[in-house]
Order: sequence, then structure tokens, then C-alpha cells
Amino acid sequence: MKLNYKIIFHFLGLLLLFNGGFMLLSTLVSFAYTDGITFRLLMAAISTIVIGIALMLPTRNHEKIMNKREGYIVVTFGWLIMAFSGTLPYVFTGAIPDFSSAFLETMSGYTTTGATILSDIESIPKGVLFWRSMTHWIGGMGIIVLAIAILPLLGIGGMQLFAAEAPGPTGDKLHPRITDTAKRLWLIYVGYTIAETILLKLAGMNFFDAINHSLSTLSTGGFSTKNDSVAYWNDQPLIQYIIIFFMFLAGTNFVLSYFAFKGKVQKVLKDEEFKLYFLFTAIFAIIAALIIYFKADPSISSIDHPMVWGQAESAFRHALFQVITVITTTGFITADYTLWSPFLVVFFFGLMFLGGSAGSTSGGVKVMRHLILIKNGFLEFKRALHPNAVLPVRYNSRAVSGEIVFNILAFFILYMLSFIVGSLVFSMFGFDLMSSIGIAASSLGNIGPAFGAFGPVNNYAALPSLAKWWAAFLMLIGRLELFTVLILLTPFFWRNR
Repeated sequence: MKLNYKIIFHFLGLLLLFNGGFMLLSTLVSFAYTDGITFRLLMAAISTIVIGIALMLPTRNHEKIMNKREGYIVVTFGWLIMAFSGTLPYVFTGAIPDFSSAFLETMSGYTTTGATILSDIESIPKGVLFWRSMTHWIGGMGIIVLAIAILPLLGIGGMQLFAAEAPGPTGDKLHPRITDTAKRLWLIYVGYTIAETILLKLAGMNFFDAINHSLSTLSTGGFSTKNDSVAYWNDQPLIQYIIIFFMFLAGTNFVLSYFAFKGKVQKVLKDEEFKLYFLFTAIFAIIAALIIYFKADPSISSIDHPMVWGQAESAFRHALFQVITVITTTGFITADYTLWSPFLVVFFFGLMFLGGSAGSTSGGVKVMRHLILIKNGFLEFKRALHPNAVLPVRYNSRAVSGEIVFNILAFFILYMLSFIVGSLVFSMFGFDLMSSIGIAASSLGNIGPAFGAFGPVNNYAALPSLAKWWAAFLMLIGRLELFTVLILLTPFFWRNR
């Protein structure tokens, strides 16, 4: 079957129009704050919109049928074309004149990784900073709709597990379901963003910082308007607790938020993935807090209160913040956790492979997959003793098909192989072991801060140009659930049948 190229180009043009529209919004911010780059941002927006129209007009009479192959292409090339066009505000304004650096910054934004090459963020014009945060927000909502509505259609990564619970019509036609689902999720996403902005403003942030950090939090992105990230507000605990709460929400399956707003709280509380996600967060935060309180060097700036109770609260807050920011792959920081203790360095490295909930804006392997792998592992012991017994893996009281279990196993193996290859490639650029495995795990898991030369207080500016493109590639495949991108690299995908 030949590819329907017209529908592919039509969708890509539509995405460019969408991107250009958000650039116009950044232009308005630039104009409001008179930062001197309004015209250049406007040119970036117009250029993006013109290219989008040029792709859409010749393909407006396309066949409205999209099969799996077109779906894979639209998803992958859609993210790529958004990233390439998203570099224009950086390049046109001169904020990031080097194209490799601009592309890494943009891909880091759309994939909600939060890794940056900028050393002095506070010197960047406000219009560009807003665009930078906006790339997070666009990418975060994009991955929600992708995970809930598109990936189950493509059979990617076991995402079928929660597709049946996605809000919307239950008819056989996919398109009305996608549309209805997307509308509800957009409403929740926008509502959370507005709520966090208001709360941060009331807690003491100025409006510009509040909206930017809300855009980054709900997308689990991690771009900040401050050089010190959220550590800038270490003397204002309320601000950090607000961000902690919304990071936790953003790492939760957004379908559960829908059920909660519909009054189906029991459905949320009984969800196995949510219970494990909450349990992981609580246990890991308590472990980290105890180690920080009893073992960390008191000169470390994160233990920032002289009184005993204040030290306990500070240790708990920083531990909870860093555990949630790593699990949800947000990437904000309140302290350099690599200085706390060798145990916590290894501890946080392990958390990079956890990830938030499926159907959330977080990256990583996802709690749901870990849960299925753990359950299947225990069942293997029973199967060894009772080889003729039928012992299906159950998730939320439903039997999980063998096909989905194998899909998840394949995903996990491919994820670890990607991490190993990614680390090897970074080591070829001359980076030490800790830096190589740290940046590979961070890029693939869309986390941001890593270890070694790319730790929480450093950035990715030291990467050579080729290494920046490799990091961007890892961010993309990690964000799009591996199979979506890697299948395009196989020769049989492109054969006409």
C-alpha cells in the first residue's frame, strides 16, 4: 500500500500553523515587556505560518484516511518539524545564534526534557524566555493526546492498557473519540496551568515568573526563568510546595484527573498505577530526607535553616522536591543533590529509570510498565512450579493480554539498549563514565539535570555540536516511546505493499 503523502504534509502544515500561532503569543509578551526583539519574533512567527500554509494549500484535497504507517510518520516528523521551526525565535533574535545549540534547546523544550545550553538565563529577553517555556507546554499537551489517543492505535509500548478508560464516546470510530478526549484533556491541562499561576503569584512570585514556571511544571519540563532554577526561592517554602503539588499532578495519568473532576474519586484511589506512584514517591522522599538530615554536610546550601525543626522541614522539602522532580522527569532543582552523599547520587540515578504515570506529561519508562514487569516476574515463579496453569497478569482487576506483556518487555529491553548505546556514544566524545551515563539516562528519560559534567548546577553547553544532535535524538526517541521513531529506521517500513 502506497503512503498517503498528501495527508502527511497536510498535518505537518497544520502543526506549523499551530506553532506559528504560539510564536505570535510570544511576540505579544515581547511587546508587553518592551524587550527590544518584538519585530524579530514576529518575523519568526510569520515565517513559520507561511511555510505551514505552503504545505497545506497543495494538499487540501487529500484522502481522509490515515493508516498505521502514516501515523508513525506524522508523529515522528511532526515532532521534528516543530523542533526545527521552533529554533527560529532563538536564531532570529540572536539569543542562541548557533543552530546546533538552538536545536538542542528547542528539542529539549518540546520533549519536556528541560536541559539547557544557556549559562545566563536571566539575561535572555522575556519574549524568548516565554517562547522557551511555551515549547514545554506545547510538547507536554502533545504527548498527553499522543499517549491517550494515538499510541494505542499504533500499538505502541503497551499503551492500550489505559486507552479503554480514556474519557469520551465509546463508539467504534476513532476520530470522534480522539477529538472528545483531546478537548477534555486540554481543559484540565489549561485549568491546572491557570490555577498554579494564580497560586504562585499569591505566594510571592511575579506574574512573569509564575506563568513561566506553571508552563514548565504542568508539562514536567523544567525550564526556569532563573539561573538557580527553583533554588532561587529556597527562602520561600510555600512556592516550592506549590510546585511540588503540581509536579505530582502532572506526573499522574490525566485521565484520573478527569475521573476525579467527575466525582469518581474511588476510581482514582483504586488505580494500581496511582497507588504505586504515590507509594514510590512517599517512600523515596522519606529515605532521601533522613539521609539529608543525618548525613549531609550541614554547609550544603540546601539545609538552609539553623533551627532543628527548620532543618527537618528543609531536609524533607528538598528531598520531596528532588524525588518528585526526578520521578516525574521535570528537572527543576532546589539544590545540587550530587553533593548530598554517594548513596543519594546512585539513588537519584536509579530514579531516572522510573518515570511518572502512563498518560501523564512525564517521560521515562513509566510506573505502569514497572508494575506489569514486577507482576509478570512474580508469576514466572508460579509458572515454574505449575507449568500447565493459566496465570495471566492482572492490572486493575483485568487480565492483561500476552501481547501487551511482550510489548512492555520489548520496550524495556529496547530502552536499556538505547541507554547503553547512548552512553557509549557520549563516552566517544571524551566524557567520563559518570557524565556519559548521566546525560544518556537524562536525555532518554527527558529529565534534564544529570551527573558529572552535566549535573544540576551545570548545563549542556559543553557538548560538542555532534553530541548535541545525539542528545536531541535520545530526547526524541525517549519522548515518543522508542518504537514510534525507531521503526522508521527499518527498511521494511518504507516498502510499498
